[in-house]
Amino acid sequence: MRLLVAGADAVDAGKTTFAVGLAARLRATGSPLAAFKPRAGNDYWFDHDDVRRAAGEGRLYGKDVDRLLRAEAPDADRDGAHERRNPIHRLWRPTPGTTGLLGEDGRTFLVDRVTTRDGDEWVVNATAELPEGLRSDLALSDARRVDSVAALNDAMRELHVPALDRLAGDVRTAGEDGAALVESYGEVTTPLRDVRFDAVAAVDPGRCRIYGGDRWAVARETATGGREAGRLEVRVDRVTDMLDPVSTHDLRPLSAAERADPDAVASAYREAYDALVTAARGR
Repeated sequence: MRLLVAGADAVDAGKTTFAVGLAARLRATGSPLAAFKPRAGNDYWFDHDDVRRAAGEGRLYGKDVDRLLRAEAPDADRDGAHERRNPIHRLWRPTPGTTGLLGEDGRTFLVDRVTTRDGDEWVVNATAELPEGLRSDLALSDARRVDSVAALNDAMRELHVPALDRLAGDVRTAGEDGAALVESYGEVTTPLRDVRFDAVAAVDPGRCRIYGGDRWAVARETATGGREAGRLEVRVDRVTDMLDPVSTHDLRPLSAAERADPDAVASAYREAYDALVTAARGR
């Protein structure tokens, strides 16, 4: 069984909290579970504590994948699991009043960590100034430096795309043996190529809409002009505008203490989780 959690809100859809509760709910069934976050990012300013914690270990990962792994198996050894389950992590930095290398308004990317078969590769924005702490903590001496969108695109073809394709294979295998849970990023409909999900939860504040995975995939391909012509980063609302959900569920707001406890989230949103699993099994 392969399940996708996608966000339908530009700011904070609540998909990580929803995915964490779903992981806890699936774990409680006793079947094998693997949770994945293909792409993620942190902001050096807004997520500074998380960045410093990871960089202090010579690593780059975010709290989302950490929460997923802890919900999946609270007592498991997570050594290296963050990078395996989240092979691409991008670090940003606010740059008020300027446009970043990728055309970002008021921020620019600093460095990507891409986990390959042979270990971590680093892609550094040569047009941006890296904070001193990152230069000393991360192994960037042999990093690939890019100074244009074209150069970054070359790096993505050589590093990012193969990393995601390898992760897609892991997701397919996990879904055959048990449950594979994938959390998307931003408002992106499908974070992995060539993975068909059995069911999808589109989450925004206060609501979860459940869709069959096959219909989700067809609608995405329609929105982009076909599977081969389509872009990976298609907004969730372009797909949800085409489809009626299998069911819709209210999500009540949770306290900070509840959000910090995966089992409490699993209990609060149990109806939505059970409906998602039912939709996946009935495909």
